[in-house]
Amino acid sequence: MDGYEPVRTFDETTAAEYDELAIRGDEEATVDFLEAIAPGGPALELAIGTGRIALPLAARGIRVDGIDFSEPMVARLREKPGGRDLDVVMGDFCDVAVSGTYPLIYVVFNSLFNVLSQDDQVRCFENVAAHLTPDGCFVVEGGCTLGWLDSLRHGQYVETERIEVEAVRFDLLQLDPSTQMLYENHVELSPAGARFTPVVQRYAWPSELDLMARIAGLRLEQRWGGWNRERFTARSDNVISVYRKAAVASSPGPA
Repeated sequence: MDGYEPVRTFDETTAAEYDELAIRGDEEATVDFLEAIAPGGPALELAIGTGRIALPLAARGIRVDGIDFSEPMVARLREKPGGRDLDVVMGDFCDVAVSGTYPLIYVVFNSLFNVLSQDDQVRCFENVAAHLTPDGCFVVEGGCTLGWLDSLRHGQYVETERIEVEAVRFDLLQLDPSTQMLYENHVELSPAGARFTPVVQRYAWPSELDLMARIAGLRLEQRWGGWNRERFTARSDNVISVYRKAAVASSPGPA
């Protein structure tokens, strides 16, 4: 997608409506899962955004720090109760530009795949590993599955997101399996004109994530099909992977 920069996806307009669009109903389960992984914290969220997960996790008494490259998204975070109490570093989360170590570092939604090259995704894993405590873990949400691919036809789809009397919003998506690139655009049409929200991602299969982790000295400890610890299968709609440093890793969860 010529001229695309990831920060464009998370501009002022997107930040203003993100909390409405991003609610999926599994937020409490996500927070429960993360709290159980590292009770007491501290935790570091990559791509902390508007605080959809970080703020309720912090409300449970866990110190949550964050990294993000979008000033508008973090500005929305700061407007919320407790938002100014979180330590957020502005920048590329592949650099994990923080001091100290954490028993929990996590990245949710498909935010890891906003990193558009395999080299940089590997670099993210390596930098995360350098900031984990000896028994710390890296929790990653996302990964390509047949359950998701089955929703596509010829590697693409057009899906309705909102229909109103004077406005419609729809989502167009196309995959390029040869490069593992996903090209998407959310399009809104109204009397005011057309608005486009482009998204480009480099997706990865769970097995590729596992290899990235091994390069960084991490091993898969658990894998689930959702935040409620649903069994992971080829038809799962989601992928939750828990990685720990190799010296303390145990056998994976149900496959």
